[in-house]
Amino acid sequence: MERRSFLKKAAIGVAAGTVAAPAIAQSQPASQPAVQWRMAASWPKSLDTLYGGCELISKHVAAATGGKFNIKVFAAGEIVGGLQVLDAVQNGTVECGHTAPYYYFGKDPTFAFATAIPFGLNARQQFAWMHHGGGLELMRDFYKDYNVINIPAGNTGAQMGGWFRKEIKTVADLKGLKFRIGGTGGLPLVKLGVVPQQIAGGDIYPALEKGTIDAAEWVGPYDDEKLGFYKVAKHYYYPGWWEGGPQLDLLIGTKAWEALPADYKAILEMACAEAYGWMVAKYDALNPAALKRLLANGVKLQPFSNDIMAACYKATQEVYDEIATKNAKFKKVYEPWKKFRDEQVQWFSIAEGRFDSFMVAAERMSQRAPAKKK
Repeated sequence: MERRSFLKKAAIGVAAGTVAAPAIAQSQPASQPAVQWRMAASWPKSLDTLYGGCELISKHVAAATGGKFNIKVFAAGEIVGGLQVLDAVQNGTVECGHTAPYYYFGKDPTFAFATAIPFGLNARQQFAWMHHGGGLELMRDFYKDYNVINIPAGNTGAQMGGWFRKEIKTVADLKGLKFRIGGTGGLPLVKLGVVPQQIAGGDIYPALEKGTIDAAEWVGPYDDEKLGFYKVAKHYYYPGWWEGGPQLDLLIGTKAWEALPADYKAILEMACAEAYGWMVAKYDALNPAALKRLLANGVKLQPFSNDIMAACYKATQEVYDEIATKNAKFKKVYEPWKKFRDEQVQWFSIAEGRFDSFMVAAERMSQRAPAKKK
């Protein structure tokens, strides 16, 4: 029953290009092979949304194949560290890994397009770019050099700007700041004097507590509360302009992928699509309450100033131009990505933007209005 239920649900919600669930169920011969995979995750088990997405993929794949295709999930550090997942997949240490590809921008900044780059796409736009804007084809072509294929398998939604020991009021306050930041977000900040640090999620708290770093960003209220950052840094800034809609991928070794039967491939793609929507929804549902708890614990919620945002935007455009001049792979993805982003920004500014801005204003007005006497 669980298997049939998942297949019916997946057939409705999955991106175009996968096989309809009833067709999969009918086409599976009784002699389908038993497949045992290992998945290395970049996340500690305590992060039940990120790690939970991995578990969801594993559970649904097993259910949809009658227990014949099993994926055992390993948290960060159990097989490899949280920042070594790509290497583990590429080297065949594991068949697949769940990670944020922008962790590997040091190998090539093009990796970051599979997650997020500064002042980029929000979660819906990222999904649209991947599935209807040519993004998936561009990234899979890029991944060929690493003997890996990627399947979008999660998104956190727009992230927060992070936890700071001291207030950041001006651009000058950024100079010399040791800041844990993921992916290419640190590149424009270097131009403003920041010293970026890339640290896996489970290692951030001790670095912040000991003063090895001055500030750190992770995801948003729900995860940040779990990791306890508010205990050692009280200034909580927003937005995370480097992560408007960061995607997480399931990376699969090409050899392992090609060995899968066609219906197992389709089932795995459906499970990843389910994890993508499940993760966004869970963060959206749980972040508001988590933020209220953080504020009750003395956290000071503050926006980055317009001057800081403008300086970061300017530095970001300079970084993109510099990389595109030197890196043909980056340029190949960046040019169509930028065109897509610009069109999306224009479109979202109409229906979505007007609706959202009105709802924010209306909600604030209702909160200020005095209660009516009975």
